[in-house]
Amino acid sequence: MDDPASRSHDQPPRGLGRNAANYGDRDFALYLRRSFAKSMGYSQAMLERPVVGIADTGSDFNNCHRTAPELIAAVKRGVLAAGGLPLAFPTVSLCEPFLHPCSMHYRNLMALETEALLKAQPMDAAVLVGGCDKTVPAQLMAAVSADIPAVQLVVGPMLATRFEGERLSACTDCRRYWARYRAGEVDAARIGRIEGNLATTAGTCGVMGTASTMACLAATLGFMPLEAASVPAVHADRLRLAEEAGALAVRLIAQPVRPRELVTPESVENALRVLLALGGSTNALIHLAAVAGRCGVTVDLRRLDALSEETPVLVDLKPTGEGYMEDFHAAGGLRALLRELRDLLHLACRDLYGRTLAERIAEGPDFVDRAIIRPRAEPVSPVGGLVALFGSLAPEGAILKRSAATPALFETEARCVVFDGLEDLAARIDDEALDVTPHDILVLKNAGPRTPAGMPEAGYLPIPRKLARAGVKDMVRISDCRMSGTAFGTIVLHVAPEAAAGGPLALAETGDRIRLSVRERRLDLLVDEAELARRRAAWRPPPPPARGWDRLVYEQVLQAPAGADLAFLRPEGR
Repeated sequence: MDDPASRSHDQPPRGLGRNAANYGDRDFALYLRRSFAKSMGYSQAMLERPVVGIADTGSDFNNCHRTAPELIAAVKRGVLAAGGLPLAFPTVSLCEPFLHPCSMHYRNLMALETEALLKAQPMDAAVLVGGCDKTVPAQLMAAVSADIPAVQLVVGPMLATRFEGERLSACTDCRRYWARYRAGEVDAARIGRIEGNLATTAGTCGVMGTASTMACLAATLGFMPLEAASVPAVHADRLRLAEEAGALAVRLIAQPVRPRELVTPESVENALRVLLALGGSTNALIHLAAVAGRCGVTVDLRRLDALSEETPVLVDLKPTGEGYMEDFHAAGGLRALLRELRDLLHLACRDLYGRTLAERIAEGPDFVDRAIIRPRAEPVSPVGGLVALFGSLAPEGAILKRSAATPALFETEARCVVFDGLEDLAARIDDEALDVTPHDILVLKNAGPRTPAGMPEAGYLPIPRKLARAGVKDMVRISDCRMSGTAFGTIVLHVAPEAAAGGPLALAETGDRIRLSVRERRLDLLVDEAELARRRAAWRPPPPPARGWDRLVYEQVLQAPAGADLAFLRPEGR
């Protein structure tokens, strides 16, 4: 018979013995916990096992995570077979199309909640089930801050659909067809048929958007196997990977590798190389900066720019190229890409199994489909997908995804048309009386992380309808917010400091001239200093929100180069 009073307090608590409530009597706290656990039908033998917590982000408001229940069942199989006790728990779930004002506004809330639950509940290790793009960075941020052994498990990308002679998948094709609809090239009946064929399976966007980019970066950092970055959501291998994640979590209890051991300056630089070679999402840069920042590692935009000059784009997927994530997986996936980048990587970085990146790359078959993953000698682009810009309009930096932009617009000096926020943009962008030409620069301000808008994916400003109907496909667009990783165009993002924080963007007015130079990495507002001083004296910051999460974000959020994290959650608390 098990005697609670006879248990030694000298051994570190494990399993249900961890993080007991404090009633002033530890034995009573554990006695109470076990009695309630037994109400769920667990045997005493099960309750004595080490515990693996499983963060469940399944939600009826998250179509991407439709497979979460079967993934969690597979994780549980892996945990049980390895001798652990799996206990799933719900967390915040973030899905871009279902959240107002946008999912980014709640990424830090999810990170805060997940960290609290990892630390408060009795678990020895965790499996984090995520996918839709803000969930994975939120979970990694939480894991790094809680610093308990944690395995990342992503739901995987959806499959493309064959429809009327072409393949479609969210969400690059969504944007492509919507732009054609706005231009009058596609009628309402066809856009309705397209709507029903863009996302036809479970999983995250089927292109190299933010979700797939973050999956590749999480695997590069060592939080999951390399092949786990690209297996489609509906493939049986995804369930086998979930089972393996459960077994790995149990292994980590006896042979711990903590998240902060994985996130190092070298591994972060590897992730930046992969981001550039993928032609990956601009959002991933913010998320990587946030994850790294939780470890005190800085993502330097000038270093990113130097890496971009050495790192070619090798992956031919939308929105930069033509393929889909299922093609990337079949072409050899992340392992094949890393082999191409081998001499540019820090190969001693280790994963949760303790294997070096060199060992991980050497595993598996040698097959690679060169139509999708190009050799270094024949890249999609000889330079990386992202560049950092600095100048009088962006003293702390801005980002341009040059791999998805129009090279003819890389050197532009033009008049700007300024929108003062999302409401102003919505009200005027399609006004036939809008004073705009194809040669102007569109500017959106007051949509950054400190605003009630929450730094939405609104940087992909629509081409004014009258210009779209005249055949205009791209214009230079500048903002302090983000764009979807599935989007394309000559779009300057993450201007820092943002307008709401008093950055120079706040002073821009319609009629000003702006100069963009990708060659010189410059973004400048060409307005006389005396006039800027006059405008600055008249500028007033937006009023703070009255209460709740919005108020906390307003007071604590950092700028884009620091990952738009909350200051008090970083190691230095600022």
